[in-house]
Parts: sequence; structure tokens; C-alpha cells
Amino acid sequence: MLIDIAEVTFKGGNGGNGKVSFRKHMKGPDGGNGGDGGNLYVVAKPDLKLLNQFSRETIFSAENGIPGGSNQRSGKNGKNLEMYLPVGTSIIDKISVKEIYDLTKEGERILVCKGGKGGLGNWEFRSSDNPVPKKAESGKKGQVKELILSLKLIADFGLIGLPNAGKSSLLNELTGSHEKIANYPFTTLVPALGVFAHKVVADIPGLIEGASSGRGLGIGFLKHIEKVKILLHCISCESQDVLKDYETVKKELGQFSSKLLEKKEIILLTKSDLVSEKYIEQAKSVLKEKCDKIVPVSINDWISIEALKKLLNSV
Repeated sequence: MLIDIAEVTFKGGNGGNGKVSFRKHMKGPDGGNGGDGGNLYVVAKPDLKLLNQFSRETIFSAENGIPGGSNQRSGKNGKNLEMYLPVGTSIIDKISVKEIYDLTKEGERILVCKGGKGGLGNWEFRSSDNPVPKKAESGKKGQVKELILSLKLIADFGLIGLPNAGKSSLLNELTGSHEKIANYPFTTLVPALGVFAHKVVADIPGLIEGASSGRGLGIGFLKHIEKVKILLHCISCESQDVLKDYETVKKELGQFSSKLLEKKEIILLTKSDLVSEKYIEQAKSVLKEKCDKIVPVSINDWISIEALKKLLNSV
């Protein structure tokens, strides 16, 4: 199962307390400083399933600094903590609901929560007026942030369309993936990825009328289209009204975000082996004002698959 959203609490480590200590018989202060708390970083990795780590545990903290010791010994700094997140993760502040970071490149490393400073020991407070200070500082608290982690797939191509439009079958054929396929809606319950010719193809679960309001699989999957470069809009040749199918999906995209309507698009008339050339020409004629690239394709027609690969390699 792919988890694509999680609520977490990230913490920087607390600073260690300073030490109140004296040489034997109160001859002078020798309390050391506390160590600094560790920082918490996030690092972008290509593994899409990294948000699954938050299914059980949601609070993570870098190590606290060690308190100061006697003989002016400073405590060790706390160890930093690196949290690995998938490339494509948006980090949103839960309080303000504003995006504060966006991980777009593998290896990207961002400081999210800074550790607290260690407190000063009483050695640091000695003076001519107060040669034997009996106070030390407490360590500062590390930063704490309540966050929403939201994964949006980054892909060259995104397969979209109504349920049972043949998207998963096409992904399998293009990329050698092994997505579950069957002749009923919502076989695909999570987004899936495949690669061919160094290009990433995402299979976005089927959209239905009302998806932008939460119907069907809801808006949870619409967000994955936002970072896809080119949409491959699949319309089954089994459809009785290809224009209606097309407009249903486009309506839901627009209601979710008007920016999705600006994305480059190729219409794929899937399952083309099931219909006549006349049907295909009529479908093209109906859709030609909507898109300048309309391509019939079937997983049972090797020539059509190879032609599609050639087209996708050229755009």
C-alpha cells in the first residue's frame, strides 16, 4: 500500500543543561556547558513508499544534547537526525496550512528543525563580583513543527481517464510493470509508476464525475496530476460517447485546479482492436477540436504500441 499523505511532528533535540559544580571545598566554579541539541533534516530519496514509515510512528526527534560535567567538561552535542522522504513530497505547516518546503530533486537536504543551544555551566558566570556563582543555564528547547507531508508524483507522463479505460494495461505494456488489471472499475487503488526509455509513466487511478468533491477515489489522487508533465488521456473505444467521457474528466481536473487544464495532453483511444476503423475516425472527428494529438492504441496491437512509444520519445 502506498501512503501519500501523513501528519507528523518533527523536533530538534533539546540543548543539554549547564552544570553547577565546584572544585573541592568551594575553591571555584568548574561546571561545564551543555551540548547543543541535534538538528532534524529531511532528505529526498526516489523511494515512493517512504511515507509508509509514518503509518505507526508519527513523532520524531533529533538527539538531545548531553548536560555539562564537572572540571569544565562540556556535554556532547546531540546527533542530527535525517528523515528520508520521497522526491515529490510537499511539506506543509499544519497550523498555517502553507507549504514551507517542496522536495523536487533526489539528494536534496533541508534543515527543518534546529536543535536547541546547550546551557552555560557556572564556570561561565564567574566574575570578580561573583567568584563562586551557583547558577547555570538550562538548555534551550529544540524547534518543534507539526507538519503535513503530501506526496505528489513527479512523472513525464500521467495516464488519466475514467475507470476501466485500460490505463493499467497500457502501463504494463509500455513499461513492463505488473499492475493488477481486471474488467471492473477501480482495479487501481493507488498510483503506480513505470519507466521506459528513461521516462517515467504514472498510472493515476480512474476519475469519475464528482471526484473533485470526493466521490469515488476522491481528490486524493487528483493532486498527483499536478506535477506530471504531459497527460495521456485514455478514452476506451468501448465508450458510447467519447466526447462525454473526455469532458467528464476535464471538468473534474478544472474544478480541482485550473492549472491542470493548461497541461499538454495526448488523447489515447484505447482498446482500438475492439472497434472498426470507421468508429475510430468518427471518434477522432468528435475530439479533434479538443486535442491535436489523438492516437488509437491497443495492448493487443504491437504496431500501435511501438508507434506510441516513438511518439512519446519525441515529445
